[in-house]
Amino acid sequence: MPYFDNAATSFPKPEEVYREVEKYLRVYGANPGRSGHKMALQAGRVIFETRELLAKLFHIDDPMQVIFTSNATAALNLAIKGYLKRGDHVLLTSMEHNSVIRPIKALENMGVEHTIVTCAKDGALNPEDMEKALKSNSKMIISTHASNVTGTLMPVQEIGTISQKNHLAFLLDASQTAGVYDLDVNAMNIDMMAFPGHKSLLGPQGTGGLYIRKGLELCEMIQGGTGSKSDRIVQPEMMPDRYESGTLNTPGIAGLGAGIKFILRQGMDEIRHHESDLTNYLLEKLAEIKKVDVYGPMNTLKQAPVVSLNIRGMDSSEVAYELDSKYDIAVRPGLHCAPLAHETIGTLEQGTVRFSIGYFNTKENVDQAVNALYSICRG
Repeated sequence: MPYFDNAATSFPKPEEVYREVEKYLRVYGANPGRSGHKMALQAGRVIFETRELLAKLFHIDDPMQVIFTSNATAALNLAIKGYLKRGDHVLLTSMEHNSVIRPIKALENMGVEHTIVTCAKDGALNPEDMEKALKSNSKMIISTHASNVTGTLMPVQEIGTISQKNHLAFLLDASQTAGVYDLDVNAMNIDMMAFPGHKSLLGPQGTGGLYIRKGLELCEMIQGGTGSKSDRIVQPEMMPDRYESGTLNTPGIAGLGAGIKFILRQGMDEIRHHESDLTNYLLEKLAEIKKVDVYGPMNTLKQAPVVSLNIRGMDSSEVAYELDSKYDIAVRPGLHCAPLAHETIGTLEQGTVRFSIGYFNTKENVDQAVNALYSICRG
């Protein structure tokens, strides 16, 4: 099956990811940090090694600033709800996922204000519009790195500069880029960064994390056992324990570590160029199909490997159903949990058919998809 739903979760995974998850469960599947026996110590080493790998990948000075969560949504909720307080104002783009806008809307009842900065019809953000929307009580800017609908890349460096200049916290949602695009939290002035483990980092589902800059204070969302400071009945303040109550998904984190090792071994540039080349090839082929409308920049220098399209006169779900049932091709139709983005590009009623390319896709896969779209158009 040609699989084009990598923006939701990458598939397949590198073989070593499957092996590492099974190895953990079969060989050293104890609870990390909860005992001193050999199995528990080995589990703890797996956690720390993956933390170090993430720090290396994102140019983070101290691995202890990496917090493990169950997914990017949990990381975004921790960053947003843990930082913002009554009377604060936050800015975000109109291309954000519901994992950003829903927590923000939930804080409205607690007296947190927000401004949604409208992007262009191709999803692009003008940094000047972000700066113009600042208020005296602005405390945070939130932006996706790449839209999960159009793949549009946001001007992260410029947003980081605006945040730093105005003493604001900058939260980056790297759900579509972590593992494919170089992310340097220091050079880009990123204060917090949420990432999933199961997308381009090639790890299992149920993994993700949040980078928190040193000195930044968040209110933890969960209190409980951490395996540390057990003589105290209040939550420890040290990192990362403060934000990691309860047993971590250690089998998943072991698999995530294996996924990152694969990325480092293959080379992120190689992975990005492969995905970019296939995206460009897909865009060129789609331009030849008269009934197909493509959304976004349609330029691989300006977009991640995500392509949204529609066939005129057909519902996006109908197209996806035909691709799946008749041609065995996996895509994602609809609104992609990002109604603001679809409102921005003008597809809120119809949705779009999303093709998201991964490292294990091939040119033959793209040809199969294009031929299927030709057949659907003719039918």
